Amino acid sequence: MPPTIREQILQAFVAALQGTAQVGTRIYRSRVAALARGESPALVVEPLRDVPTNNVLPKLDWTFQVQVAIIVRGTAPDQLADPIVDDVHKRLISNAPLNALLTGLQPGPVAWLLVDGDQDAGVITLDYEVRYRTSFADLSLS
Repeated sequence: MPPTIREQILQAFVAALQGTAQVGTRIYRSRVAALARGESPALVVEPLRDVPTNNVLPKLDWTFQVQVAIIVRGTAPDQLADPIVDDVHKRLISNAPLNALLTGLQPGPVAWLLVDGDQDAGVITLDYEVRYRTSFADLSLS
């Protein structure tokens, strides 16, 4: 059974982000385990919500929210993350294989969570609104 288009999109997000500045291969899908200090900076790609509308039978138009979290450690985490934020955005907006799955990609809110622990840390989240279309009867077909 082929993966749903939603799953293909999430896989394409991860593939597009390979090689992101300062991150290397530390890109995770829906990771719930805490990152060790040596695992940052890192990216976590997570689905947030997916809402269908039925404007044209036999199709569904979906609005899918995907979040990319950037986890950094060090003094002034927002400054440390800034070049990573820029690279993530460029890689997603200009990625042909990802965009071939979509009918639209729109950047959404960016949020900063700065925390103090054994070392300063930050989690910067980038939300993207992804639009795509599937068959009404089969979510793996467009």
